[in-house]
Amino acid sequence: MPSTFAVSPGFPPSVAQIQAIEELKLNKLTPSLALALAFATGSVAAQTNNKLEEIIVVSSRVPMPLREIGTSVSVLAASEIQFRGYASLYDVLRTQPGVTVTNTGGMGAPSTVRIRGEEGYRTRAYIDGIDISDPSGIQISPKFEHLMSAGISRVEILRGPQGLMYGADAGGVINIQTDSTREGLAGSIEAEGGRFDTQRFSANVAGGNGTVDFSANAADYTTEGFNATTGDISRDNDGYDNTTFHGRLGWNATEDLRFEIVARDVDGEGEYDDCYDADFLLSNDCSNDYEQQAWRASADFQQGSLTHNLAYTKSETDSQFYTEGLPAFGGEGEVERTSYLGSWGASESVRLVYGVDLRTDSFDDGYNAHERDQDGYYFEYQGNHLENVFVTAGVRYDDNEDFGTHTTYRLSGAYLFTVGAGEMKLKAAYGTGFRPPSLFEIASNDSGYPPASLVDLEEEESGGYDIGLTWALDNGLYLEATYFDQEIDNEIFYDLEFFSGYLQENGTSDSKGVELVAIAPLGAGFSLNSNYTYNETNNSEGEQRARRPEQMFNLGVTWQTASDRLMLGVNLRGAYDAVSTSGAALDDYETLDFSADWRVVNALHLYGRVENLTDEKYEEVGGFNTSGAAGYVGLRYKF
Repeated sequence: MPSTFAVSPGFPPSVAQIQAIEELKLNKLTPSLALALAFATGSVAAQTNNKLEEIIVVSSRVPMPLREIGTSVSVLAASEIQFRGYASLYDVLRTQPGVTVTNTGGMGAPSTVRIRGEEGYRTRAYIDGIDISDPSGIQISPKFEHLMSAGISRVEILRGPQGLMYGADAGGVINIQTDSTREGLAGSIEAEGGRFDTQRFSANVAGGNGTVDFSANAADYTTEGFNATTGDISRDNDGYDNTTFHGRLGWNATEDLRFEIVARDVDGEGEYDDCYDADFLLSNDCSNDYEQQAWRASADFQQGSLTHNLAYTKSETDSQFYTEGLPAFGGEGEVERTSYLGSWGASESVRLVYGVDLRTDSFDDGYNAHERDQDGYYFEYQGNHLENVFVTAGVRYDDNEDFGTHTTYRLSGAYLFTVGAGEMKLKAAYGTGFRPPSLFEIASNDSGYPPASLVDLEEEESGGYDIGLTWALDNGLYLEATYFDQEIDNEIFYDLEFFSGYLQENGTSDSKGVELVAIAPLGAGFSLNSNYTYNETNNSEGEQRARRPEQMFNLGVTWQTASDRLMLGVNLRGAYDAVSTSGAALDDYETLDFSADWRVVNALHLYGRVENLTDEKYEEVGGFNTSGAAGYVGLRYKF
């Protein structure tokens, strides 16, 4: 292979590389070339509109065409994120199959992102390789309520217990990328305002010259919000402010060696209801501060068919809650991670992927301070011994400081065949995992009282499979149907009867269902993007698990002019058959969102959206309000 193609995972392609890559067939791409293609603006996937040719990274942490992947993944491109316009990323995520979001009172309020009905702390999230999990909370999980959509260019979602390369407790992975590397200089400035005295400002800039490249994003969001709880007779507004900075700097030391550093700073301040003062009296004068600083330094090296990535990541989180202006409780958390990811293209049909993941979590709430190490080692075989059959087989070994060693694994396969004018893929995957009790769960029981204080928490174990069919045409038509079934043994839960701490199920909790996806061009400028999820979830006693609708759907239709100057879109979203923590049924609901984008001149866009156009009244979490109809309008200037 000519040296001009020496591009390792995460390595920015030059213009010459992009032009050469476009001339190659996808099934001949090396991992590094495929990743370059994933970010090339004139990629083969864009030319053919066949989704099976799209390059995916999240499944095995190395780039692979979707046609070769046996796991279940979905992708949100920059154009879709920008057009939908939602300020929070979780509102973008809830439009995807198998993803459920519950929010307790608007922007900045605690929000949980569940994948296929599992707990939100089994959802892993990464931004440009940074693990944004927060160990200062009850469980180690991302704080999606503080994650804005500004500056995000791509999201890949891996559904199901597929933690082989991300950590054995991952019940789903959300891989987020900011602005990609480019030649020259480009960027945008954006300003938006709307209901609840909401204001949003953001600026993005990215550039490079083949040796040095960078991207930077700054965003500021503020809103007066609305009343968070249904029982608050004062009807006070619960506002939220967020300021986020995110930047990346890369240096191509040689054609084969690249260094990169990513830094991130998030500052969120929110108001909420239902806290207790020093006399244990209920108050609605509640607020919280959230700060997270994180950075990642990495080196990528490619030598022939070998690629190497060495990285160090550190994330520090500080959360503090106040009642009537006085500190009530809070905590500090830290994640340190040293990792190595390597791959070897043994032949045109065999690739080996392997890695080491050394992680330390710690938290300090002023009363308890704990720290724990977990070392992970993984290996995956990827084979294509027949022209239309692709298989992967991987194993992971973890050594947890408190709960010993565990071995988990994942198997997946894809078989392709021609059906009519398109290509159909039969896919299947099976994965296992385990989750040790969080540092907070252990500390809570150690300082609690019976019955929780009498329980020695053990690790949870998980396993699940899915099997599905996809059918894709070059004109952009994409249909997918997937059945999934997964189980959790010894699930840990909070004692809602005596509030004593954390207890553990003696049996198995399960989640199973069907995901249907339809993406299609309809002609005359119209296109369809829709999905439906049926998700039956039960605890060990056979009762429905709280806050998990059995049925969810998104029905989106967009229309744009032939010149792409005007785009209009609607998205109807619905959820049915959910229950609260008490077991009481929550009302079914449907919400309709409208989005519009008008290119006034080449560089200036006027855009707007109306969320919950029909002013639907509903609750995602019992006792907490959701937004009524809300309109927003903004200007975006690109350069």
